[in-house]
Amino acid sequence: MNRIEFRPIGVIAGKEFRDRLRNRWVLAVACVFTVFALVIAYFGSAQQGAVGWRNIDVTIASLVSLVIYLLPLIALILGYDAIVAERERGSLDLLLSMPITRFELLLGKFLGLASALGVATVGGFGVAGALLFYQLGSAALYHYGGFIASAFLLGLAFLSLAVMVSVLAQDRVRASGVAIALWFFYVLVYDLLLLGVLVASAGRFSLDFFPVLLLLNPADIFRILNIFGYEDVRRLYGLATVFPETLANPWLLGSVMVFWIITPLGMAARRFK
Repeated sequence: MNRIEFRPIGVIAGKEFRDRLRNRWVLAVACVFTVFALVIAYFGSAQQGAVGWRNIDVTIASLVSLVIYLLPLIALILGYDAIVAERERGSLDLLLSMPITRFELLLGKFLGLASALGVATVGGFGVAGALLFYQLGSAALYHYGGFIASAFLLGLAFLSLAVMVSVLAQDRVRASGVAIALWFFYVLVYDLLLLGVLVASAGRFSLDFFPVLLLLNPADIFRILNIFGYEDVRRLYGLATVFPETLANPWLLGSVMVFWIITPLGMAARRFK
């Protein structure tokens, strides 16, 4: 096995990150996250007949719904053309003619895009976090910091899927179509399918397998990470009746999310070789 050189990986990653900074992508996404986070934090309790800076659990529960829809889509759009665009432009052969392996190129691309996504996520939600710390205290900041970390992991999981799609696709049009299809499946369709199976079974099947099926969706893992710890919010989402506390350990769920990041990237690297 060839020795991995970190210098070319850093060069590729730096180029990808600077490209996103130059086209204002990072700034735009960070501003979107900041605005939505502040609006939700202030108006998130409006359905209960109150507005203002409320408990952090209500704020995080409202932000979770936003992030599940928005962040996977952003990550997929960010990475779906990472490799296939270079192939279409004819620059991929030029890159591979340089002293860099295919794995180093792929890893550099992923790390550069992940850095851009991380700056946009942490920066955007961090501005709102500073205001929440001022309004709600340090305890709120602790829980909010966990929310930001889990949101970044969710983004990395879908970015890894996007890079895999970029390696497998023959052109950018097909890559974009598959990326959007993945977003629809994991964010909109997957949970509906599970609910449909439960309703159609009419109680004939045991619910013991249901928590494992939830772990097969990174969006569900993110939701459980941020909601299961709050009793009132957990009842609202109905997770208390279907997800056991033994599987709700944050370290276990975080490890499964890391698996979702590593596995598609590993499959992409294997195919790219």
